Amino acid sequence: MSEKVVLAFSGGLDTSFCVKYLKEEKGLEVYSAIGNTGGFSDEELRGIEAGARELGVKDHVNLDVTDLYYRNCIRYMIYGNVLKNNTYPLSVSSERIFQAMAIVDYARKIGAKYIAHGSTGAGNDQIRFDLTFQILAPEIEILTPTRDLTLSREDEIEYLKKRGVKKDWTKMTYSINKGLWGTSVGGKETLTTDQSLPEEAYPSQLQKEKPEEMVLTFEKGELNGVNGEKCANPVEAVRKVEALGNAFAIGRDTHVGDTIIGIKGRVGFEAAGPLMIIKAHHLLEKHTLTKWQLYWKEQLGNWYGMLLHEAQYLEPVMRDIEAFLEHSQANVSGEVILKLHPYRFELVGIRSKHDLMNSGFGDYGEMNKEWNADDVKGFTKLMGNYLKIFNKVNGFDVETGV
Repeated sequence: MSEKVVLAFSGGLDTSFCVKYLKEEKGLEVYSAIGNTGGFSDEELRGIEAGARELGVKDHVNLDVTDLYYRNCIRYMIYGNVLKNNTYPLSVSSERIFQAMAIVDYARKIGAKYIAHGSTGAGNDQIRFDLTFQILAPEIEILTPTRDLTLSREDEIEYLKKRGVKKDWTKMTYSINKGLWGTSVGGKETLTTDQSLPEEAYPSQLQKEKPEEMVLTFEKGELNGVNGEKCANPVEAVRKVEALGNAFAIGRDTHVGDTIIGIKGRVGFEAAGPLMIIKAHHLLEKHTLTKWQLYWKEQLGNWYGMLLHEAQYLEPVMRDIEAFLEHSQANVSGEVILKLHPYRFELVGIRSKHDLMNSGFGDYGEMNKEWNADDVKGFTKLMGNYLKIFNKVNGFDVETGV
């Protein structure tokens, strides 16, 4: 009897190659499993399963971790306003760990000797999968055909063609990864530094041009309503915002950053929902949190995103940061008004009973009510004492600024 291998399967070129290679070259019994983080319709999942079975897998399963992914990760990225390099909402970076954990659980259930993935040797995903597999299932050996054979996409296509696999190879020009928290798009343009992805590379195309208003409702930092309608759960709310934004082709950009293995990399992405939700949430926080809450949230949110990107989700400090982020959301409730335009959105304003602008203490630049002119003079004099002392001792040259 052949030994079992569980392959993390997406239906794309790399994992399609892996099925054939592991089955025909290695003589293994291949079980394909898709870690579904919310980016596929039922029809797409059926298509992926059909493709896996046509390639010759022993069995195929859909491991739906969408709710778990939201509960244990996405909501903290919202609380922390996490955008890698102030641009990328970690659409794929964050979901890989949850896919890997689901694959480990399934491999154990069927008694697999091996776990495989189709990552190349030049990206971040290989680290995310390998590290999670090593930590959670050190007894299961990891197989990585695409990485070990250093194959190009053209090499893989040729290999599959020779074995009678018929697909629309033109659709595999771009590597597309879909999840609840956005879609990444990689292709020949993202391998350059001076070209952007063409319009047709993005999954969602412009459908609406007349601007529309959208209202997002948050309760303790969590999105629970869209345009006055309460959503059954946060996952539904995220999907609704994504659909409304996709109609305007909002959320397209290219992320440039440092990979875990030390090289620079570019990836295109489409993330209408994440970008609008994060920016709306951040605006609401500006109105409802103190300046020191905002300051420390920014520091810890950046660290949370960086550690998540670097495959450190299982590091205990992540639970500590999550506890802080969740505690900070006690007063982050209210409505945020946005206006949607083709390819962009604007933040209009907020309504909240916790809005600190409505304290009655004063109106910025206009009227002070809870203090008088003498209070400000005394405050300013004491505030300047340490600087007066420093400059009296050391002096200050206006010309040089030293």
